[in-house]
Amino acid sequence: MAKTSIIPCPCGRADYATCCSRWHAGEPAPTAEALMRSRYSAYALGLETYLLDTWHDSTRPASLGLATQAPKPTWLGLTVKHHENPTPDTAIVEFVARLRMGGGSAECMHETSRFVRESGRWFYVDGDVS
Repeated sequence: MAKTSIIPCPCGRADYATCCSRWHAGEPAPTAEALMRSRYSAYALGLETYLLDTWHDSTRPASLGLATQAPKPTWLGLTVKHHENPTPDTAIVEFVARLRMGGGSAECMHETSRFVRESGRWFYVDGDVS
């Protein structure tokens, strides 16, 4: 009998197959928090197209350069601190992402991100890093 391997999701919530993979495959994330988690996972997996597709067109960069980034970060974990919806179509998600650049020490990135929902899809707009 073959063993099924379960791959943990980079966002830390569940296994990848039942967590962020469905958003990466095109299903709309149901909440801004789910989108934010899927974007963290996309950074960890190098899914630049997904990141750009889920970035609001008013603030989206032309590219992120993930394939050529040096040193490449190693993503170590995610903690969502706060999630709120000031209106049905806007959201704020505060999180801390832990990462290591190259062989350096672990770092924390603390961001409060803004999201908007248009035509049933959530998009990352921008964020304040502290």
